[in-house]
Amino acid sequence: MPLGRDYDRQDCALARALEVVGERWTLLVLRDCFFGVRRFADLRAHLDIPRAVLTDRLATLVEAGVLERRPYAAGRDEYVLTDTGLDLWPALFTLARWGDRHRVGPGGGRRRFRHADCPAGGADLATGGLCPACGTLPPPSALETRRLDPDTEGEREARDDAVSRALRRPHRLLTPLP
Repeated sequence: MPLGRDYDRQDCALARALEVVGERWTLLVLRDCFFGVRRFADLRAHLDIPRAVLTDRLATLVEAGVLERRPYAAGRDEYVLTDTGLDLWPALFTLARWGDRHRVGPGGGRRRFRHADCPAGGADLATGGLCPACGTLPPPSALETRRLDPDTEGEREARDDAVSRALRRPHRLLTPLP
């Protein structure tokens, strides 16, 4: 029997947030949307997610106002983060940094984020998402992501989907991929 999606007996903002983003795969779908992945087929290929699960997660995120469906060709839609969705960036960034510190192997984290639009020259974001050069909390649109060590080729680097290939190079968040 599957678990329910709501926390009716919890009067808590975190419980309400988990009703939208707390299911398995949802944060990874959102991560890819921040990376600029917008199309169903690209999300499915990059995440190795079952079609039915992805369909359900996208529908939930659209219904909650986190993503918006936009037509890009006849009969084809893409998924774009709304302002509500963009507000999730600090939480995703912080959770990823926690994973870097506590759940990643000896090589450390796999991606870094740089304040590309920094008036002080830019730097990799510190824990909490602040730019150490200018002291601001930059929005996702002002960030560039890159692999920590582009010369390292591990088992996961062998992925050859279009999104994985595109993310091997520095990439501005929210810029459409692939």
